[in-house]
Amino acid sequence: MTTLFISDLHLDPSRPAITALFLDFVHNEARQAEALYILGDLFEAWIGDDTPSSAADAVAQALRELSQSGVPVYFIRGNRDFLVGNDYAARAGMRILPDPAVIELYGKPVLLQHGDLLCTDDVAYQAFRAQSRNPAFIAQFLAQPLEARVAFAQKARAASQAHQSEMKQGDNAKFETVTDVAPAEVVATFKRYGIDTMIHGHTHRPAIHNLQTGEHRCTRIVLGDWYEQGSVLRVDADGFRLEALQLPQG
Repeated sequence: MTTLFISDLHLDPSRPAITALFLDFVHNEARQAEALYILGDLFEAWIGDDTPSSAADAVAQALRELSQSGVPVYFIRGNRDFLVGNDYAARAGMRILPDPAVIELYGKPVLLQHGDLLCTDDVAYQAFRAQSRNPAFIAQFLAQPLEARVAFAQKARAASQAHQSEMKQGDNAKFETVTDVAPAEVVATFKRYGIDTMIHGHTHRPAIHNLQTGEHRCTRIVLGDWYEQGSVLRVDADGFRLEALQLPQG
């Protein structure tokens, strides 16, 4: 049996082909899996479980059917969909895990996280993350009418895009460094949890990194995004494979 890991799908009405690819993945390959883990940013944006969305409804139905078929579905909130709540999780039949979370994977402890906590060089983002994860902030935001939440999300997204554009124009090398993980934080995280395998997304830089932390050899697996194709990590008792899923031709 194989355990599947995906992240950064950024499902959005503007990219229906990616939503179709994901639904096909859930209806077919995922049905044969031991479990499915979604490590954040399933959606491009999420402003509350009461948001009307036919795509979100279709995703919830597909995931719930997967769960009911005997394949457990686990979800870690991302930076785009950290407001996914218990109501939607129940609709989708998925269990929300803390970020980070340690699981047992074929007899070995593995650390799972979305990945944004590793990007400590992006000081402005980390400040926003701390503010936006505050329970008081979340309660106040979700209490607002839907229209007000939509306007706030659009404003925040525009500000984020402007910030990234400014960094790229000033120093693209610095932009790449700031938006990637901080090596020191990666090492510190391995030591903090006492594990030697980590899986995360967020940076959209799919790769398998091997590094030495003291006397331990560690592996950090970065999941890819689903902008132009799919990306899945398949893990079984024999090891792991990080592969792309191509969109159907024509």
